[in-house]
Amino acid sequence: MTVTTLPTTTPATFAPGQRGGALSLSQMSPYEAWQFCESLAATPLLPDAYRKQPASVLWALEYGRALGLDVVTTITTIHVIKGKPTQSADLMLGRARSAGHRVRIKSERTRCEVRIQRHDDPDDETVIEWTLDDAVVAGLCTLRDGRPYSRDQKNQPQPWERFPRAMLRARAIAEAVRTACPEVLHGAIYTPEELGAVVDQEGNPVVIVERADSAPVQQAVTVVQSTPNGPPSAPPRDYLAEAAEAVEADKLAAILADAEAAGAPVDYMTCLTEIRDAHAADAVGPVRELHAAAQARGAQREHLARLAAIGATKPGARKPEEQQSAPSTTPTPTADSGEDQEHAAALGELYDAARDAGLTDRTEVAQVFASTHQCQPEAATVEQLRRTRDDLLDYARQAAA
Repeated sequence: MTVTTLPTTTPATFAPGQRGGALSLSQMSPYEAWQFCESLAATPLLPDAYRKQPASVLWALEYGRALGLDVVTTITTIHVIKGKPTQSADLMLGRARSAGHRVRIKSERTRCEVRIQRHDDPDDETVIEWTLDDAVVAGLCTLRDGRPYSRDQKNQPQPWERFPRAMLRARAIAEAVRTACPEVLHGAIYTPEELGAVVDQEGNPVVIVERADSAPVQQAVTVVQSTPNGPPSAPPRDYLAEAAEAVEADKLAAILADAEAAGAPVDYMTCLTEIRDAHAADAVGPVRELHAAAQARGAQREHLARLAAIGATKPGARKPEEQQSAPSTTPTPTADSGEDQEHAAALGELYDAARDAGLTDRTEVAQVFASTHQCQPEAATVEQLRRTRDDLLDYARQAAA
């Protein structure tokens, strides 16, 4: 019997299919990386800082690669503000936890507390707290009836007024990570808002603001050590509002000293100094110069209104003609009566237009008017009243569109 031995066939070993990974520059040649960045920069889905800026996209992706981030995560969480890389607060939080550090967050409407324990030193606990008082001192908002108030140039509520909990959380996380474990940030130690960008409630920039008075410095916060049952914190203070209402020089000096001791930033102290100098002015001229300087550097409208209100009380400021209401023994000329009626009509039209634009408080309307014309509506000319009326009507039409 012939036995034929057949060769043993070893089954082919099939390598499992490789899973699709996230895009990374490490998978591309330099030429492919540049072509990819040019294509990516052309899409309208990118943030404004990267749109039509392939070199910025390439730099950001290379920076993200150094952090171990994929393309999508880099583009959505790394933002370039004033030429510096910034991270969102959530990315900072994620990197701290990925490094093994223990993070605990206690968030409320008026305060947020973040505790970080380092994995290499569990006994070392960093506790950072941000409150609305800290936001006021930093010039991020003011308080009205105990609630945050922050408006843009069109009098629309900004995130600090609409989402105070989210904004406090972002500030507290950024400060805590920066203090407890800065090594996880790799140089991107600020959030976009801390470098002057206007952000939404998630911390993403919506408008890139380039302001000379917004220095990229660390804002003041309250560092709370782990002392149980400590004394309750003092109620928030609006130093700007206090200074605007004060008149005595010693009281103004005390307010400025308190704000400086609380760690108020440079731009906030500048506003306080302007209010103090406006109160000390002997005539309206110096106050107008202060108002013009504040307006040129982009100060908030509420600060301009305060300066205008102080200037209206100074000698030389234009005031309503009081003698018109006094009884007269001689008949008033018809032309003067016509001018008075035209002025009254223009004044009524102004307040009607303001109501259409959403300004129902006449005091606020007067402040807005004074910040532009340096006088109260009752003392303005018909031309000034109607010019402002037209601006308000245009704004109301745009808002309704």
